Amino acid sequence: MGSIFCSLLKVDKPIYLFYLPLLATENHERIVYLDDDVIVQGDIQELYNIKLKTGHAAAFASDCDLPPTHKMVCLSQTTYMGFLDYRKEEVRELGINPSDCSFNPGVFVGDRGECKKQKITKRLEKWMAKNVRENLYSRAMAGGVAMPPMLIVFHDKYTTIDPLWHVRHLGWSPDTSYPRSFLKDARLLHWNGRFKPWNYPPVSIWTSGRNGLSQTP
Repeated sequence: MGSIFCSLLKVDKPIYLFYLPLLATENHERIVYLDDDVIVQGDIQELYNIKLKTGHAAAFASDCDLPPTHKMVCLSQTTYMGFLDYRKEEVRELGINPSDCSFNPGVFVGDRGECKKQKITKRLEKWMAKNVRENLYSRAMAGGVAMPPMLIVFHDKYTTIDPLWHVRHLGWSPDTSYPRSFLKDARLLHWNGRFKPWNYPPVSIWTSGRNGLSQTP
């Protein structure tokens, strides 16, 4: 399993998320996954303790919850239209409205028992295998070929995370600024844009403070 996991790290990032339920230890029923470009400002225990709705194996942040400060995010990257190729008949036959809001897997909480019960990993693998045979997805679409299986399997079957626990799409532009209160209230900041403050000096406009990150005067 270790060699499989290591090899998965070399392909589309969301693919190795398929196998996290299998890697969890027996004495932990919950999984909290965070991308490596996040800054946590709240108590991660709050995220771990989120109440999942009955029958839900995971919790994600809905792209419908993006704040007004994120108007720069392309509409197609907040709906299924931006991730699934609706030119393909099998995609259309799923009956998923292309305007349905997508979700972001950069932060999520999973229930190990429910994932096993619903055979989530096998179902995700099934949709990846279908792509190998039928070329259902396109790498040109947002999220590459790994995101569509997650959107399909979890469509309308996930609990939403408090938006403050996944404030994302930060760093899309080196010139974008964010209100001080916006950053102070956030429990988690996800710099999933190209311009991350620790890599690009021009966007290093934040200073560490007792309440997390705050905008410099």
